[in-house]
Amino acid sequence: MSSADTSRLLVVAIDIGGTFTDVALQDLATGEAWTAKTPSTPQDPSQAFLTGLRLAVEAAGRDTAEVGRVLHGTTVATNLILEGKASPAALITTEGFRHVLEIGRQDIPRAANLFAWVKPRRPVPPSRVLEVPGRIAADGTELQKLDEAAVRRAAAKCRALGMHAVAVCLLHAYANPDHERRVAAILRAELPPDVAVSASTEVLPVIREYERSLAVVLNAQVMPAVSTYVGRIEKRLEDAGIHAPLLLMQSNGGVAGAAVIRRAPATTALSGPAAGVVGARAEAAAAGFPDLITVDIGGTSADISLIKGGQIGLTQRGHVGGWPLPLPMLDMVTIGAGGGSLARIAGSGALTVGPESAGADPGPACYGRGGERPTVTDAHVALGHLPPRLLGGRMQLDAMRARDAVRRHVAEPLGMSVEAAARGMLAIVDNAMVGAVRVVSVERGHDPRDFALVAFGGAGPLHGAALADLLGIRTVLVPRYPGVLCAQGLLAADLGAEFTRSLRHGQAESDQAVAQAFDELEAAALQWFAEEAVPEAARSITPVVLMRYAGQGSELPVPWRGSATAAEADFAAAHRALYGFDLPEGRPELVTLRTEARGRLPDPPPVELTAGRGAQPVGTHVMHLPDGPCEAALHDRGSLGAGDTLAGPAIVMQFDATTLVPPGWRARMHASGTLLLERGA
Repeated sequence: MSSADTSRLLVVAIDIGGTFTDVALQDLATGEAWTAKTPSTPQDPSQAFLTGLRLAVEAAGRDTAEVGRVLHGTTVATNLILEGKASPAALITTEGFRHVLEIGRQDIPRAANLFAWVKPRRPVPPSRVLEVPGRIAADGTELQKLDEAAVRRAAAKCRALGMHAVAVCLLHAYANPDHERRVAAILRAELPPDVAVSASTEVLPVIREYERSLAVVLNAQVMPAVSTYVGRIEKRLEDAGIHAPLLLMQSNGGVAGAAVIRRAPATTALSGPAAGVVGARAEAAAAGFPDLITVDIGGTSADISLIKGGQIGLTQRGHVGGWPLPLPMLDMVTIGAGGGSLARIAGSGALTVGPESAGADPGPACYGRGGERPTVTDAHVALGHLPPRLLGGRMQLDAMRARDAVRRHVAEPLGMSVEAAARGMLAIVDNAMVGAVRVVSVERGHDPRDFALVAFGGAGPLHGAALADLLGIRTVLVPRYPGVLCAQGLLAADLGAEFTRSLRHGQAESDQAVAQAFDELEAAALQWFAEEAVPEAARSITPVVLMRYAGQGSELPVPWRGSATAAEADFAAAHRALYGFDLPEGRPELVTLRTEARGRLPDPPPVELTAGRGAQPVGTHVMHLPDGPCEAALHDRGSLGAGDTLAGPAIVMQFDATTLVPPGWRARMHASGTLLLERGA
């Protein structure tokens, strides 16, 4: 199985960010854990990958030969798409459908609709969209034979254009993939071996030509770079004498082997944030909390998701940048709000915060690296929410620079004190995050007050209690290592894959036809289990149907319990929960089937803290509250044991993050290692 060899009990997880590469290492036998941070190396991310791995192994006093599994969260595909740096690609499509990408959809971003909206440039211009005759009907029958000579002419055109990636998306290929498979086979025979060829039925065999075309184009475009990157990682592991399997995090919250990622690299589009959500669920489950809203606040953005009953919600309506990417991925909302978000006074005289960020260079003013404009971190420093030193004392914060930046750019233009200006900055960014929380909760039919809030990322624990106050949430969970939870989450991830297929026209009328289609998807899942060497005892398969009322433009997922009648009842209940009504007179349509396959990896041993002896502060720090300054207690999280409690105002320090405990809140250390913030009565 793609898991740890029992003779090699170290599992290492590596998450590469824009500024730092985070590493988590755990011994599966003892449960001991170690973390490490090293600067990222954007010119060659695999260099920081190996450096961080060695640092963690050395910190544990172990040998790399003991590593039995390597887990990795990567943003290579994401960054290529967001920055428009993916390989130029051509698209082969059905004759008459050259402009599907150009036409797109009629929806316009809500904010952009206030002004003159300019349609974004498509990833493949019409000049590189090549048509071939041949036609499949919606029911899967062949209306016109495929013109193979035209396919070969298209291959010659791709060679002449110097394409390194070619995508194939033919009309109704989800109903009958024969033409598309033949086109892909001809292209692979006619083109050089280093040209990436990706067919839509290998990536996303579902209805909606625009979304399917985009998915396969983006997949093809990132294939060359991701394949090169994965190969480089494998070579570095081999050179270091590490012969453990490499598993990479996907957007669906599961990991998969390198061979799978090479075929479908677009599945890693939300790799890093997905790992954080998986880690949050694992930490919360150990503390006894199944219903969660997770808030991952980094330097530039905040990623927010909802977990109900321990189940992470998946969506096929996700986006990467401005592009819809209907691959199964965690249902998550991302906004430009983080510790580095910059404050400025708009032309109207209003104070705005974000989405522009100071980044790692120059960073916030308090870092003393040349940053002059105030950030969210500077607001925290100005209010005394952060201790004078971070990263275990290695980073000194300059409070005077922070206050001066807030004063010059916010307080003086608005005619208020530095403290009031800083509180205003935090209120703006907190309310922006609350809006995003409501998207994944209220707009999905959930009351935030029924959930606990998990705050992580480098800045998450500073905002947790404030967000909870705004949402009416009474409990905030701060994981053991909030700043490296994305790496920690990789340790808790299982192997995962989804196999999806839209039904042919009229096929959904028969339970037998649906059952047959699910049998075929299950066969694909079993083949994947075999490729990943997953033993039968560790396998699980969950069938899901995506349904809608006639005329609706999107579907809702419900479990498949063997009959359309049961699915219709489940759909009506889901529709009422989300929209507040259902249509008893309207029969729902089964549109798409999805089989969710999971291979259970060995669980890391649970953490059990020893009983505490009472929280003892290590010092005090001046904090500026609305009614004036006060002395806040400073606590070292590493000294807190199970059951230790402390009352706000207080600051809890650790290497990778700082937790703010405001007045009216108290912190309690759970035996699992999670810090619980609880609002007073």
